[in-house]
Amino acid sequence: MKKNIFVIALDEFTNQLFGTIRQPGRYRYHTLIPPGKIISAANYSMPCLLEEARRKLQGFNGNVDAIVSYWDFPATLMLPALRQTVGLSTTSIESVLRCEHKLWSRTIQREVVPEMIPRLATFDPFAKDPLAQVDLDFPFWIKPVKAHSSILGFHIENPADFHTAIPRIRKHIRRFADPFNYLFQRAEVPAEITGVDGNYCLAEEIIAAEHQCTLEGYVFNGEPRVYGVVDSLREEHPSSFSRYHYPSRLPADVLQRMVGATLSVMRRTGLNNEPFNIEFFHDPQTGRISLLEINPRISKSHCPLFHLVEGASHLEVMLEVALGISPEYPRGEGTYPMATKFMARHYDGDALVRRVPRPEEIEAMQRVIDGVTVVIWVKEGGRLSDFADSDSYSFEYANIFIGGESEEDLQAKYHRCLAMLPFDFEPLPDSGPCG
Repeated sequence: MKKNIFVIALDEFTNQLFGTIRQPGRYRYHTLIPPGKIISAANYSMPCLLEEARRKLQGFNGNVDAIVSYWDFPATLMLPALRQTVGLSTTSIESVLRCEHKLWSRTIQREVVPEMIPRLATFDPFAKDPLAQVDLDFPFWIKPVKAHSSILGFHIENPADFHTAIPRIRKHIRRFADPFNYLFQRAEVPAEITGVDGNYCLAEEIIAAEHQCTLEGYVFNGEPRVYGVVDSLREEHPSSFSRYHYPSRLPADVLQRMVGATLSVMRRTGLNNEPFNIEFFHDPQTGRISLLEINPRISKSHCPLFHLVEGASHLEVMLEVALGISPEYPRGEGTYPMATKFMARHYDGDALVRRVPRPEEIEAMQRVIDGVTVVIWVKEGGRLSDFADSDSYSFEYANIFIGGESEEDLQAKYHRCLAMLPFDFEPLPDSGPCG
């Protein structure tokens, strides 16, 4: 019998990715909440989303074997509540919050690996003078207690930068804060964390480091494991990712230290029978390792990379831990020794999307260049800003996943892809990077 897997925000690309696990015929996938209500939605009503999902689960004529999601907020926080609805084993909502609530997570991290945690301050962006609450020297980063993909994250060099960012934060923070607070207020939270809800922000000292990477892992029966490390590269703009590269090229001793820190921190979060990824910085000049953040989910962005190199998407890990199966993830069974996800970005402000590549043009390119998958985020006739989850400094309009034999091979394939994929953007007047 096929296992019934309910997926929050099951889009077409993810459905294709499920075909890149081993023995894909073991599962039958069901959309629990449509992707349009989760991915880049303009707003989220947490009570309505939970009620819609519960009705579908309770009305299903068959076994609900697992409920999963690859997406960030609000899906990650919804999973424990929805699993409880149908009697499935689940990690606690508190364990997810210990990963996602940036202050609570930083508090735990500091208890375990204090040498890896930057100095920080919390502040209320709606206060009369929020900068007065920040006891850090310039420069520093600011970001909401809960967001993702660098949304409403700003690099602050001086007071003018801070005062420019605050109106943007005030205007948009409640998009995540209101649904976050709905579940945050129902969880058992330490007294020192309770008052810092989703409407608050963190300021953190700048981490001086050249290299950033993400460790992908899972916790099974209380024991965390790491199975892969992906480098995150900023090559064109210091505040926006340019590409992900797998496997990591960091020295083995550095990776070993990161893995050790990961295992210690993840045990402290209490997350159980869930995948996770955890991000670090490394400064090769000083040897310092700094922990950036924890996400209680897989990174879907890494799925094609793992498939190209290891022979199976790590969606397989997500499914197996949700079903109570200890993963036995493959090694080196893919077609290529390395793979990269290139993020095609537009840095010159908002623009009208005049043209995107046609399906037949993408297929023609793939017949010429092997090991390539293209995902287009924008729509012809729309604006770049219609994709709501761009960062604060650029617009990401397409992803190009490439497997190759060497770094030179990957770069050459990427430039050939761009030459064969016609995009056309028309600048919009008086529009900065944030639209």
